[in-house]
Amino acid sequence: MTAASDTVSYEIVGDVGLICLENPPVNAASASLRAGIVAALQALEIEVSAIGIYGAGRAFIAGADIKEFGQPQADPILPEVCLAVENCAVPVVAIVHGPTLGGGLEVAMSCHARIALPSLRAGLPEVLLGIIPGAGGTQRGPRLMGVRNTLDLATTGRHVKADEALALGLVDRLDEGAPRDVALRAAQEVIAGRLATRRTAEIIVKADRTVLNEFASALRAKQAHLFSPHKAVEAVAFASGDFAHGMQREREIFQECIQSPQRAGLIHAFFAERAVGKYPEMGATPREVAEVGVVGGGTMGAGIATACLLAGLKVVLLEMNVDALDRARATITGNLDGAVKRGKMSAEARDAALGELLKLSTKYPDFSACDMIIEAVFEDMTVKKQVFRNLNLHAKPGAILATNTSYLDVDEVAKATARPESVIGLHFFSPAHVMKLLEIVVGAHTAPEVVATGFALAKKLRKIAVRAGVCDGFIGNRILNHYRKVADYLIMDGASPAQVDAAVRGFGFAMGPFQVMDLAGLDIGWATRKRLAPTRPAEERYVEIADRVCENGWFGRKAGRGYYDYPDGTPNADVLQIIETERAKAGITPCDFSDQEIVERYMTAMVCEAVRILEDGIAQRPIDIDAVQLFGYGFPRHHGGPLHYADSIGLAEIVARAERYASEDAHYWQVPRLLRELADTGGSFAELNQAAG
Repeated sequence: MTAASDTVSYEIVGDVGLICLENPPVNAASASLRAGIVAALQALEIEVSAIGIYGAGRAFIAGADIKEFGQPQADPILPEVCLAVENCAVPVVAIVHGPTLGGGLEVAMSCHARIALPSLRAGLPEVLLGIIPGAGGTQRGPRLMGVRNTLDLATTGRHVKADEALALGLVDRLDEGAPRDVALRAAQEVIAGRLATRRTAEIIVKADRTVLNEFASALRAKQAHLFSPHKAVEAVAFASGDFAHGMQREREIFQECIQSPQRAGLIHAFFAERAVGKYPEMGATPREVAEVGVVGGGTMGAGIATACLLAGLKVVLLEMNVDALDRARATITGNLDGAVKRGKMSAEARDAALGELLKLSTKYPDFSACDMIIEAVFEDMTVKKQVFRNLNLHAKPGAILATNTSYLDVDEVAKATARPESVIGLHFFSPAHVMKLLEIVVGAHTAPEVVATGFALAKKLRKIAVRAGVCDGFIGNRILNHYRKVADYLIMDGASPAQVDAAVRGFGFAMGPFQVMDLAGLDIGWATRKRLAPTRPAEERYVEIADRVCENGWFGRKAGRGYYDYPDGTPNADVLQIIETERAKAGITPCDFSDQEIVERYMTAMVCEAVRILEDGIAQRPIDIDAVQLFGYGFPRHHGGPLHYADSIGLAEIVARAERYASEDAHYWQVPRLLRELADTGGSFAELNQAAG
């Protein structure tokens, strides 16, 4: 083997040249790999009759090198590499396996034939980072698999497996074997005339305005607030013309996307998922967890049990009686059936999970072999402390005792045991087997290895874990409770629930706050308000509209009525009457709010409470707060999270808004000290993230 760079080597076998990509772990398209490909092609094309290119290890090329995100790219840039491949004097065949994504797929498209191994997972995920394929994906894609299929991949970012890639025309055939062996065999077949090759640039694409208009219309209806999906359609439209002109226009559109604020937000979201894996206790050794106990078989408990079963863990689920266990088993079975339908689990694995991994019980002693026991009962401190007294008696030494509380004091729960060092909060989000976020709440006495075990479990469950400190609501729900208040103030002062929801959806959320409350159940928030009533400051403005709604038994979707009537989701006219009555009682003359004013108040409230959480040490870094909002509360990814959003519009502007609103309510609209300091000094939350590492 001869080195073309430190990540690419090549060899000559007879009249075949072989190029091996070796940039572990997934052959990211780094500057070294790009330069190596070009150098190897130049060396081989004068010596051989065909070239096979393959990846060592887990992938062909999994995409861009994340170390280069946001940095100027060194030459050769990827479009130049792809042109060098396509213009090679001899045919080049790509052997694609594992993740072959983005720029990696574009390199494969520029080859003259493509052979897929069974492990292939191909896609054009650039749209998820706020850009479009920029190395020929929107031009070569239509020439290989048609306009419709290219638009599907380029506007959704979805991945396809080997068999679908073949059906789409993305690859020429499937094969099996070691990538080098397949590459050698394929190149020999090219020389023998048994494997056809073609230069993609020479293929003619018929203009298809019907399909282009169909995708453009669908995107305007469903993703009007996004930028790059629409730009992908614009770029694909040029594929029916001259190839060189299409490549030029693709690159120009790509650069437009690079300059978009949405790209910065999506890149921030991308890194947030990775940043939260760094936590103070990460040097500690996690305890082994092979068997998990779950206390409570309701929606949350059954969801947690399902998540553990999907990860191959043994589960013991406890309920108070056989009827409750039967309901829990039915829920878990339904969850696993859904996983089978979605292709997340085989039918055989489901049957094994229900028959061999899951044990149902009404007795605490059955937890004796569990390595971790997760409590998921009613959100009441008295009930939870009784559960932990029982766990303290029956759990084995070293077992981790976790509470799934959404709001309550984890340290107070730990007092019910003689082992507070083994107590931790694991705040799952419903449905627990689907939602990605897991808040890991660290108590005053929680041992470092217990924290590390929580993060290890999250990884096993394929969840994004974020470390949080103890306070009412931790990170996510504390922020939620605060910005829900501003939503109440808005409807008290003149907006309708439907207008607030529509404005928030226009910002990019999938649902507005009143829709979310209806979905979660209004009785949950009502119980929290009653619990906190004794601690409510006298100067706090309290809106009773939600209480009046709950007093009627209108708890949202599950009751058929809430702020909206179900199943059609139209505004509840009786709630509008309650709002008018409460305004009259308070002597309020309703005013008009624009959607922009609603969003500005909503986001300013969110940012201010997020900063207070940072000040209080409940979150380690701004990016942890952004991650909680992104992965647990539906914050629009293209805005990057509330604190990235604050940076993007300027912290001085956030302060100015809060000060302006303070003329109406000085108690609610207080400017956090840290926010004012950063605004005054020209600082940013991005700088705090960098300082934290």
